[in-house]
Amino acid sequence: MTNMILCGGSGTRLWPISRTLMPKQFVKFFDDKSLFQLTVERNARVCESQFVVSNIEQYFLALDQLEESSKTNNKYLLEPVGRNTAPAIALACFALEKNEVVLVTPSDHLIKNEDEYTKVLKQAKELALQDNLVTFGITPTFAETGFGYIESGKDNSVKDFHEKPDFDTATKYLKAENYFWNSGMFMFKAGVFLEELQKYSPKVYEASLQAYSNANKEELIRIRHEDMSAIPEDSIDYAVMEKSNRVKVIPSDIGWSDVGSFDALSSELPNDENNNLIISDKLVKTIDIKDSIIVDTGDALLVSKKGSSQKVKDIVNQLKNEKSELPNIHLTGHRPWGTYTVLEDSVGYKIKRIVVKPGKRLSLQKHYHRNEHWIVVSGSAEVTVEEECFTLNPNESTYIKAGQLHRLENKGKLPLVIIEAQVGEYTGEDDIVRIDDDFKRD
Repeated sequence: MTNMILCGGSGTRLWPISRTLMPKQFVKFFDDKSLFQLTVERNARVCESQFVVSNIEQYFLALDQLEESSKTNNKYLLEPVGRNTAPAIALACFALEKNEVVLVTPSDHLIKNEDEYTKVLKQAKELALQDNLVTFGITPTFAETGFGYIESGKDNSVKDFHEKPDFDTATKYLKAENYFWNSGMFMFKAGVFLEELQKYSPKVYEASLQAYSNANKEELIRIRHEDMSAIPEDSIDYAVMEKSNRVKVIPSDIGWSDVGSFDALSSELPNDENNNLIISDKLVKTIDIKDSIIVDTGDALLVSKKGSSQKVKDIVNQLKNEKSELPNIHLTGHRPWGTYTVLEDSVGYKIKRIVVKPGKRLSLQKHYHRNEHWIVVSGSAEVTVEEECFTLNPNESTYIKAGQLHRLENKGKLPLVIIEAQVGEYTGEDDIVRIDDDFKRD
């Protein structure tokens, strides 16, 4: 059995912790482990391999965290643009044997009752082996209006799928005891899903097949941008599950949470004596404040009453409309070669701390609008500037003019740390022209 892990989404309701380039599934909330790592560890007990479906940025985050977990039997499919869950799952299923049983899971859910979860997976596999499409219905614990519901019938059959209800309707669902939260987790044979997709959503099927056929499959599966863009955008629920007569639902009382808001997160993390959830790297003390959420990330401070944290998404939309970079990236940005941390950013200049992993190098690149000064703090830097190559040791520096081709490499066995001072009329991250890149980024 293969665990197909869907890594899409940016978790905007958990901003400023979760951002586009470091979404919530990769943030280490739980004993220095991320939701992604917990997903892998949980499902590795019953699945022989992992199949990660993500975009290019999330791929490198997943790769790093899988290495930490020593999980090496993995496949990867990279989407250049998101087209929702139906195409993502279809593209991955094309890469598997038709009879391979697939457990599809989001990468950002928390499951606390793992013994019950294992039992639920066993029931689901029995149904999947009988050519059913299995979905997992979470036993509701309160009248939730933020989830879709599955109405069950006899013998694990599905009577209907229901959109997010109002409070009164959700209360009726809770009392009826045959309505379940739609978890977004599924199990089926790869071939059975593709058959049903072809039957009920042929345009999605044909476009996905064409995209997969044209994909680069050398080391991992890379879908071409024009092919991905040509696939109709649709969810697995709308494309298949709500139309197929092969769907079964397994009631699942597994201690599940989508950790979709700070209110949900506050139920999983320690609160202070006044029932405040405080997340900060510095000491935060409050006076006469209770039942609140306080999140400090260095470049942004969020303060909210509990019960109102769903409105964080409105703040993110406002920041996007203002063309702010705050929804996208933290002060520390993660790259496949290492990290950079913005120490100061002002008009005309920016100062960074750059850490390059052993054996890694940045792309061969140039900038149009800024000059760069590099000072080595520790480690040994192999530097290329135009046709010249040279080594810099601690306390040595170099200068790169705007427009010059350059590259930074760490050939050593220890991390390379440098301070980079950028000076110019524009110091945005998009002022990069990559000529050659080990990681095949644009």
